[in-house]
Amino acid sequence: MAKLLIFDWDGTLCDSLDRIVYCIRAAARDCGLSEPAPEDAREIVGLGLVEALTHLFPSIDEGQVAMLRGSYSRHFVEQDATPSPFYPGVGETLENLRNQGYLLAVATGKSRRGLDRVLGAQGLTEFFHASRCADETASKPDPTMLYELLDQFKLAPEEALMIGDTEFDMAMSVNAGMRCIAVSYGAHTAERLLAYQPLACVSQFSELEKEVNNYKNHIVM
Repeated sequence: MAKLLIFDWDGTLCDSLDRIVYCIRAAARDCGLSEPAPEDAREIVGLGLVEALTHLFPSIDEGQVAMLRGSYSRHFVEQDATPSPFYPGVGETLENLRNQGYLLAVATGKSRRGLDRVLGAQGLTEFFHASRCADETASKPDPTMLYELLDQFKLAPEEALMIGDTEFDMAMSVNAGMRCIAVSYGAHTAERLLAYQPLACVSQFSELEKEVNNYKNHIVM
């Protein structure tokens, strides 16, 4: 029986992908590096920032990573003065799931400071029951953040679901022995996500409630 629902943030709940891509490209310009193509910058959304930057710029040294991180963060805070909106149906669906008794958590490549800032701006500081961020534990697709959330609530992997828009989310859930649900409107295509055999791949967030409740009394052996 599913008790804990764990959500990715950017590209799953929050319509922030274009903003992230803009900030990555702006940081590259600031640091004298070639701007990655928008599709390449979009590809790494969901990883921790250091992992994302070293993937995009494999030849940079630690000093350049630090410069890029600082520049990206400055651009993002400036752009995020008005928080990116949720995708259609997110607010209502999350409220419905919470009212049905599900525990709700976030597992994100964002920094703790970044997640806390956006939760505060949206009045959601107390809404989610728990969260894990890439700068306080291992980045996706390492399953550590899922293990930590399971441990916090004393649950087994089959009592939780991971919901995300990238291969990193899907692979993290597989690595943790947890089932997952994919959303097809985010960073990675449905075809790529389906390779991980999610329970479902939804095209609208509002479809998630039905899929979660279909799993509610199902236990994966």
